[in-house]
Parts: sequence; structure tokens; C-alpha cells
Amino acid sequence: MRPARPFFLLKLICPGAVFRIRTEEKLLCLTFDDGPDPETTPAVLDILSAHDVKAVFFCLGHKAELHHELVSRIRSEGHITGNHGYRHLDGWKTNTQVYVRNFEKGVHFTSGLLLRPPHGRIRPRQYRQLARTYRVVLWDLMPWDFDSRLEGAKVLEILKRKIRPGSVIVLHDKASSSVLSFLDEFISHALLEGYSFTTELVQDK
Repeated sequence: MRPARPFFLLKLICPGAVFRIRTEEKLLCLTFDDGPDPETTPAVLDILSAHDVKAVFFCLGHKAELHHELVSRIRSEGHITGNHGYRHLDGWKTNTQVYVRNFEKGVHFTSGLLLRPPHGRIRPRQYRQLARTYRVVLWDLMPWDFDSRLEGAKVLEILKRKIRPGSVIVLHDKASSSVLSFLDEFISHALLEGYSFTTELVQDK
């Protein structure tokens, strides 16, 4: 089983990044990566709207450019957009200048404030350079909804078991994700457990 929590070295590489909301309240932050997708994103937005829950969408610039109407809908419904790069580049395999320029290009279609590195793969020099301009947001809980080997029921089980006050949760609004099979049930469960959802990301300790 893949780990649901971020690898400890990531916190050493990204010391000022947001991994978890600094709170003792039962607050969660839902985030979605790799969209917008013309089929999955609208369905995700419908589920969020039904529960009056707001989320952060870390969009890929080339998809946001192509589906700008979805970015407009995300924002008009009170959600926040973040920058996932113009292309989904792996920082471990990419030259720092190319990597930084990829996010700069993504700004025009996504966000100039919040940034999430694809795969969470980023080198110290890349992080230092990007952190001067952006608030880098990683995660506290990744249930691997994009892994085709995991059924939605298993992803839901991971979420139910692992959420805790302040969890920043990574899900994916793309066709290969199982998110639509469990998102409604997960939100209902979290609300019944006394959690509420926020998009106010505060730097972790």
C-alpha cells in the first residue's frame, strides 16, 4: 500500500510549505489536482455545491487554457484556483529554470498565489526559488484516488480512517480518478463526524 502521508524528506525540502492547516478544530481542506476536465470537473463541482463545500483546484495551465469556461465556473462558485504548472512536469527530472518557467506560464491561466508541485517532486533549489513568489501547498493526506488498482471503496476507507483536524486532502478531477464514486459519501461522512471544510490555508508549524 502506498503511504497516505507525505514522505518525511518532503518537509525538509519544503520547510515553509503548507502540509496541514494549523488548527485544533475539526477543519479539512479539499484540493483537486490535474484538471480542469470537461467531464469530471463539472460533476465534482455539482457534488461540492450540493453540500455547500468549497475547495481548491490546482489546475494545469494547458487544460485551464483549453477549458477556460470551467476555470470561470470554479471561481464563480466560490472555489479557489491554484497553479499546478502549465505542464505536469516532474521536478526531479527537470532543469530548475525550465521548471520555474513552467509555473510562470501557468500563472496566466491558473493562479499567481498558490502552487502545488506535480507528484510533490521538487528539488531544494526549485522550492527556494518558487517559494519567493508563491505559497507552496502540499498535503497531509493523499488516498491515491488516481491509482487504477484501488477501487473507490478502498479510497473512501483510507479517507475515513486517516482524516484528522487540519488535513489538506489531495484528490484529482480527471477521468482516470475514482473521485466521483466516493466524493459525495466522503463529504457526508466528514460532516456527520463534525468536520467542516475550509479553503483558508495557513502555513503549517
